[in-house]
Amino acid sequence: MRFEALNRLWETVHETSHDFRASTDVFPIVDTEKLSVSLNLREKGGASGRSNRPVPSAQSLDETEQGIVAWVEEEKKASYQVLEDQFQTFDGRLRNLDFEGQFGMIRQANASSLSDFKAEVASGVDELHGLRRNLKIAEDEMADFKAKHNLQRAAKVSSKAAWSFKIALIVFLVLVEMVMNGSFLAKGSEQGIVGGVTEAAAFAFLNIGAALMFSFFCVRFLVHRSFFLKFLGLLGLIAYVVVALSINIALAHYREVSATILTGAGAEVMQRLKTAPLGLQELNSWMLFAVGLMFSLFAFIDGCYLTDPYPGFAGVQKRLDAARVNYIDRKLDLIDDLRDIRDDHNGKIEGIIRDLSMRRRETAAIIAHRARTAGLFGEHQNHLERTANTLLTIYRDANRAARSEPEPAYFAAPFRLERLTPVIHTNEEWDDKVLGERIQAAQAELGEQIKRIGAEFESAIEKYHKLDNLFPESTIGATQAA
Repeated sequence: MRFEALNRLWETVHETSHDFRASTDVFPIVDTEKLSVSLNLREKGGASGRSNRPVPSAQSLDETEQGIVAWVEEEKKASYQVLEDQFQTFDGRLRNLDFEGQFGMIRQANASSLSDFKAEVASGVDELHGLRRNLKIAEDEMADFKAKHNLQRAAKVSSKAAWSFKIALIVFLVLVEMVMNGSFLAKGSEQGIVGGVTEAAAFAFLNIGAALMFSFFCVRFLVHRSFFLKFLGLLGLIAYVVVALSINIALAHYREVSATILTGAGAEVMQRLKTAPLGLQELNSWMLFAVGLMFSLFAFIDGCYLTDPYPGFAGVQKRLDAARVNYIDRKLDLIDDLRDIRDDHNGKIEGIIRDLSMRRRETAAIIAHRARTAGLFGEHQNHLERTANTLLTIYRDANRAARSEPEPAYFAAPFRLERLTPVIHTNEEWDDKVLGERIQAAQAELGEQIKRIGAEFESAIEKYHKLDNLFPESTIGATQAA
């Protein structure tokens, strides 16, 4: 025979190690032909027939037939065990759905979530209460300050942009005056332009600095309600005029003297200021005097408008603005936090509502799958009965063909497999109608929970706004940004 070894290998590869057909069914189909070969039914049937066994008067199955029945009964028991394992799996899945536990957790979550939200609201109210009280104190301070000083206007508080511009203007004035004075003083300086700029920087800082000091700390008292402070402000204004004229006329004299002598310029300037303070000989000196005085005046005016001209008014306004910003910003933050908590809560509730519907559908699917599996077991028992009869027929046909005596009468009787009835425990299972009603009730309760949280959110906003009624805002005017 050609390729005998190869044919044996091919048969070995294609030969299965069991007597079932390849299948994905829970209860596999028995390969009857394969099983008959495994049990040597034809050979055994022929051997028994030639010996006329079983005898014609036999009433019970012989050894081979009993082996067939025993194999079928064993397969039935094994299949029933598979069925029981499947039932346990289904029961475990149904228990894991735990509707009763879910309903209890929903009730508990509804109560605790509402309490937690109310606690968050109460915490926010307490925090805002302190901030609103601080704002009320600042408002009262502003009202008392305006009443005490008979002020009817709003305080002039420079914005950050305006403040930056005014500071930049002062720096610009210092730099420009320093450069211009340096070009004049460099001609008489031993160090040239470097020495001239250095001396000019000292004069520029003195000129601009004096103007700022007098405008910010002295002249502002001219608008004060107190006559004594007004008098001090007037003295400050006179002092500023004297200092500004003195600094700039001294600078002009220094420019003339430094251009003619190398040493003792300072003493010569002091002598000129005593004898002839206005005795400048050159036009450039008068120009230097005028430019320095003009820059001093610009710095003086800029210093007056760095803040509100009335002493102390801007400080009170800033404290009020800071308290108002802290209160309003924190109130908005708390409302945003509550909105986030509400939205997160509602999102989870909606997910739970969807999950309950999915669990109900999963329950129905598990129960239906279990019923189908039980039906498959019933069909499998029918299949085993047919398999047993087929195997017995193969054996008996071989036996008949080899017999010389009549066959036993029971050969004509078919085999009847005693059926096993699956037991399904449904004591702890939910009736679908009852389960649907409970789920609808739970979903309705969750929907009401969303409404309650929404109502608490609106109530929280009202509580926050009621703090404005508890601490009514004084009539103090609006903040004006200069």
